[in-house]
Amino acid sequence: MAHSVNEISGIIVDAAIKVHSSLGPGLLEGVYLAVLAIELRNRGLKVELEVPIRLEWEGQEVGVALRADMIVEDAVIVEGKATEENAKVHLRQLRTYVKLAKLKIGLLLNFGMSLMKEGIFRHVEGLEE
Repeated sequence: MAHSVNEISGIIVDAAIKVHSSLGPGLLEGVYLAVLAIELRNRGLKVELEVPIRLEWEGQEVGVALRADMIVEDAVIVEGKATEENAKVHLRQLRTYVKLAKLKIGLLLNFGMSLMKEGIFRHVEGLEE
């Protein structure tokens, strides 16, 4: 059964909370993303890590513009952070990544926060937050 992007987003958030609750803050971003990928795959979702996103300009291929930390079910882009504070630049980055990847939903997950719920941000392309 295929999940809607909202269901996928919810599963990712639930998995991120589980990972953060188990590991706590203080590890490197890559560790959290690797564990999150395992958790999501265990829940039956397709997960790709370090996904190259290509850019075109006026019909010409520019090349790889960025690497998305994670794309789940070819539908939701996930950017992971492990910082003590949330930075506005991370949200701007997420918005750009979602747009360039031609997806509708992006999640910014900051595992460095003492409470995971303070580090979860969702961006829906085309809608103001």
